[in-house]
Amino acid sequence: MIRVLLADDQSLVRAGFRALLDAQADIEVVAEAADGEEAVRSIRALRPDVVLMDIRMPLLDGLAATRRVTGDPGLCEVKVVMLTTFELDEYVFAAIRSGASGFLVKDTEPEELLRAVRAVVDGDALLSPGVTRRLIAEFAARSKEPAAVGEMARLTEREREVMALVGIGLSNEEIARRLVVSPLTAKTHVSRTMVKLGARDRAQLVVLAYESGLVRPGWLG
Repeated sequence: MIRVLLADDQSLVRAGFRALLDAQADIEVVAEAADGEEAVRSIRALRPDVVLMDIRMPLLDGLAATRRVTGDPGLCEVKVVMLTTFELDEYVFAAIRSGASGFLVKDTEPEELLRAVRAVVDGDALLSPGVTRRLIAEFAARSKEPAAVGEMARLTEREREVMALVGIGLSNEEIARRLVVSPLTAKTHVSRTMVKLGARDRAQLVVLAYESGLVRPGWLG
């Protein structure tokens, strides 16, 4: 059972998400929060698997709340998915550095929301491939000059190759086809790379791919 916490200051948004999620046999909404402070308190108390976190909330916004969650070692298993009004919300680029595991626009299709909740628990996707590539392209355009990351030396040549493919937005299945390996093998390479670099999830792996210079703006194709 995937345990989800909803954090949004709009009660109608929460009600709609709850109705959809609770209708699934493998998903349970364990709590709701109307502001960032309440969200952080509930997350610490309940330790849900996934938090759907609105960026704009009173008292404490979603970005600051996410930093508190991802900065707490006791909450390392909690995955935060940011809810945005626009696909390229300016806060998304700060949120990805803060440890958010994914992003969804509020008017996303129901099946996409369900897929995202399940995928983020598995650490299998940042977003749907199309949105991921747009997000990464914008992130790359805004990113600072790459700096060397010492931990990169710990990666094998294949792990670097896999990390670069993650960095341009490919899913595990797409990586498997590109490298002519099984999806399980691709997923294993991604997981080992995350462990070696201390990346919380796939989203942070994308950030590291750019910040290390392994992937550079203009490499999307």
